[in-house]
Amino acid sequence: MSQTSFISSFGFMRVAVATPELRVGDVAFNARQLLRAMEEAESRHCQLLVFPELSLTAYTCGDLFFQPLLIDKAREAVLELARHTETLNLATVVGAPVCLNGRLFNCAVFMAGGEIRGIVPKTYLPNTQEFYEERWFSSAMDRRESEVVWEGIRIPFGEDLLFSAENDPRCLVGVEICEDAWVANPPSGSMAVDGATVLLNLSASPEILGKEAYRRALVEAQSARCLAAYAYASAGPGESSTDLVFSGHSLIAENGTILAETARFEFATQLAVADIDVERLVNERVKNNSFAASRSEVSFRRVPFPLPENRQEGEPLARRISRTPFVPADDRERSQRCREIFALQTTALAKRLRHTSSSRAVIGISGGLDSTLALLVAVKAFDKLELDRKGILAVTMPGFGTTRRTRNNAEKLAELLGVDLRVIAIDKAVRQHFADIGHQESVHDITFENAQARERTQILMDLANQGGGLVIGTGDLSELALGWCTYNADHMSMYGVNSGVPKTLVRYLVDWCAEAEFSGDISRVLRDVCETPVSPELLPPDENGDIRQITEDQVGPYILHDFFLYNMIRLQYGPRKIFFLARQAFAGEFPPDEILRWLQTFIRRFFSQQFKRSCLPDGPKVGSVVLSPRGDWRMPSDASVALWLSELEEVTLER
Repeated sequence: MSQTSFISSFGFMRVAVATPELRVGDVAFNARQLLRAMEEAESRHCQLLVFPELSLTAYTCGDLFFQPLLIDKAREAVLELARHTETLNLATVVGAPVCLNGRLFNCAVFMAGGEIRGIVPKTYLPNTQEFYEERWFSSAMDRRESEVVWEGIRIPFGEDLLFSAENDPRCLVGVEICEDAWVANPPSGSMAVDGATVLLNLSASPEILGKEAYRRALVEAQSARCLAAYAYASAGPGESSTDLVFSGHSLIAENGTILAETARFEFATQLAVADIDVERLVNERVKNNSFAASRSEVSFRRVPFPLPENRQEGEPLARRISRTPFVPADDRERSQRCREIFALQTTALAKRLRHTSSSRAVIGISGGLDSTLALLVAVKAFDKLELDRKGILAVTMPGFGTTRRTRNNAEKLAELLGVDLRVIAIDKAVRQHFADIGHQESVHDITFENAQARERTQILMDLANQGGGLVIGTGDLSELALGWCTYNADHMSMYGVNSGVPKTLVRYLVDWCAEAEFSGDISRVLRDVCETPVSPELLPPDENGDIRQITEDQVGPYILHDFFLYNMIRLQYGPRKIFFLARQAFAGEFPPDEILRWLQTFIRRFFSQQFKRSCLPDGPKVGSVVLSPRGDWRMPSDASVALWLSELEEVTLER
């Protein structure tokens, strides 16, 4: 598939923030540095470039702002840079002082297609401690004009401007300046409510101890609160150090996540570049009715501008595409998430046990990952309620496909955890059932497999009735997405503790438990469980007694399916975009044909297996993706998959 137009077809927009080298008051030098940065941004296929506050003059000019020479030269430089946006094919926002009818404004000048499209004055002027802006500038609240006339051309002027991309209605740009973002009610909030998906901040933020983290948190939070991208360009150490130091910390965030940032304290010009996913931002807003109900107190004017086409050919996205969106790459963050999820699971089960006045629980254990995690959750829930662990009945039910390794791990783990263990072989019962329904044991079809699964669930339910306890479900989120569970068998329980945990995360949770919650022999068993191939063990083992039935050989790699699940359900992407992103994320690991094949499998199964999700047992939500029919996912069981498969067919033709 050609990638020449992926920006428009997949909803990405390449944005850059620059911290240019500059000299205080040297407009000619600063203009040259800005032009070089523009040329570099254009060479990196950027569509929009943002410079810091007063970047043409420097922020720290002081009373030099009263010099007409400085102001006039800045205006000349702005006009010249605007002309370059046509040849460079780059929308650019520059900080400059603008004099209008006896008032001086600290402004952001938006230029594209060889023209100045609009000028946005700063609203909030800091005038405490090290700041004296009211000495030189007027606030946007004091403006009387709605346009500026330069060289006979009328240019929109005001804090009420939003810049609308002519060739992509999803891209609406709002601009604020430095202090505007630090006030209790930033202008960008109203801009976002009025439709702005890309928010820009031209800043000159001096560095003091602790401010880096605060600045990053502010940018993250505002992008999340506004469901927007937030590009923050900050002045660098070329500013005057008479009393202050400027670090040049520029950032690009999207919906609460930092995508790119510059190093601090570098004198040379720096650019941070990121591909913003505008389609994702629009999708987030569509499903967020609180955002839809918000009202803006400002009546904004729309100013059109040509958004340059991204011309890259086969170049990867300028953003990280996580292969495991449910699993953080950072060890510390992953450990914290595992701790949080485990606490959510154990608390949820403890609440259900308290509500039902139950001191008994029944759980089927196989020695696999899911049932092991469910058992660990049950143990900790019992500990939380100060219940005897012997109230947990762990039942291992060996059948035709059970291997020595998994059975030994299941039995040893139950013994080490101090729960009640029962071994009930299902061979005789299943053979009797085969005889009753006239099924040949040698025919290893779906009936052969599901009869075993349903026999196990029957045993668990009856034991729960016998002892007055709850059957704890073990199935995970990925299995529910694929329908990789037997209807009215492992599909059913009295409380499903793993229903919100995807398969790629289950292994990390069990491994985390081995490190953080347990020790000694228990940890050793848990680590071996983590190394065991995922299998339902419903078909006979191979000649060596090892697992023959590998789940991922049949249904596909869970690392791919969890990627598909997150992007389709959490981000609402279509098959074409999911395939594009998967190729980026798994380049060198899975060939495109294999990714496409498993994506087709995922989509077919996701639609066809909804009937199983429509009648799920209760279970806790632990992350942003959940498939409970009472919670986040409501889908008719007879919805047609035709539209999604049709788009996949188009992907095949494009390739």
